Amino acid sequence: MALKRIGLLGGSFDPVHLAHTALAQAACTHLGLDELQLIPAADPWQRPPLAAGAQQRLDMLRLAIAGQARLRVNPVEIERGGKTYTIDTLEGLAAGPEYYWILGADQLRNFCSWHRWADIAALVRLAVAQRPGSGSLAPRELDAVLQSLDRRIVELPFEPMAVSASDIRRRLAAGQPTQGLLDASVARYIAEHRLYQRG
Repeated sequence: MALKRIGLLGGSFDPVHLAHTALAQAACTHLGLDELQLIPAADPWQRPPLAAGAQQRLDMLRLAIAGQARLRVNPVEIERGGKTYTIDTLEGLAAGPEYYWILGADQLRNFCSWHRWADIAALVRLAVAQRPGSGSLAPRELDAVLQSLDRRIVELPFEPMAVSASDIRRRLAAGQPTQGLLDASVARYIAEHRLYQRG
């Protein structure tokens, strides 16, 4: 019996946008995943404080993936609280499935700054999608660790989308339109809760 394949896509999702869900669907298709879990961070240690609350980000994620059968929201990092380290999440995963950690090429270049990055590389297969203006070369240190594990990075074909949460937050704060960037139900939620507005 084949191992169950589970994709893991972590992030701040502040807010979740159409590039996130498009990447999740692309990963499901290309990697033949049984499911993909979107894992919102509680308090990412490498970035400024988040603009939306934990429950709001969970709500927006659930709205964004409604009706997409293979996508799930995994709230483990928010439930754990505190600073968010990927290795803590991975060490809590159930044994058995084959796990794929989905990341962009920009994150790949920064991968060796992650807490216990070599242990992360040993626990999951790394699947890398292209982002605008990014190359897919792994840092030399990561390459060496992957060779010792007899693994390679899985390249995930993904048509680049020039969408970023920081740009969406800037647009919302300035009262500018966000059509084509957010799922309609997420856009409604943001408007109803007056998220990302100045003042």
